[in-house]
Amino acid sequence: MSAAHTITLAFTGASGMPYGIRLLEILLAQGVHVYLLYSQVAQIVAQQEMKLTLPSRPQEAEAFFTDYFNAEKGLLKVFGREEWFAPVASGSNPADAMVICPCTMGTLSAVASGLNQKLIERAADVMLKEGRKLILVPREMPFSTIHLENMLRLARCGAIILPANPGFYHHPQSIQDIVDFVVARILDHLGVAHTLMPRWGEESE
Repeated sequence: MSAAHTITLAFTGASGMPYGIRLLEILLAQGVHVYLLYSQVAQIVAQQEMKLTLPSRPQEAEAFFTDYFNAEKGLLKVFGREEWFAPVASGSNPADAMVICPCTMGTLSAVASGLNQKLIERAADVMLKEGRKLILVPREMPFSTIHLENMLRLARCGAIILPANPGFYHHPQSIQDIVDFVVARILDHLGVAHTLMPRWGEESE
């Protein structure tokens, strides 16, 4: 599996912000170029779940996350919610893959319906129409019939539906271990190397 070199990562307002933040951390640590987008509600959720204040200005957000993760400068590019001249808005310059993590059912529904009112939705639409990898990580329970039908519609269009459903066969000892289980599966689908957890059939050291 060849690794994606540029990944669009979107945070939306579903519960599960630790998954998205951890994914961003690992991507930057692995030297992956990341285009980051996040909604206004995602900022609220980040504060509620992690006491993390996400800057509203893209340049401030780039500096914040680069410093927060001690990442290489230039790997991260943050775009505003309606920054229509961003590379992610056009099929002429798409990223290699996109992940929406966490993904609200509203965002999932908008993508399934082809609505492009915000940059996140447009970026996802670009991935589908260009045949690039799109991974959606919904965090909801239970799923209604509408949710399931929207997920099925997207799966038929080639999207990967990867719910934030951690396993426990690796005997997690902390919340971080549970978060890493889901993030590891996302990274596997992106082809990005990691050592977050032992693979099935392998003994942990």
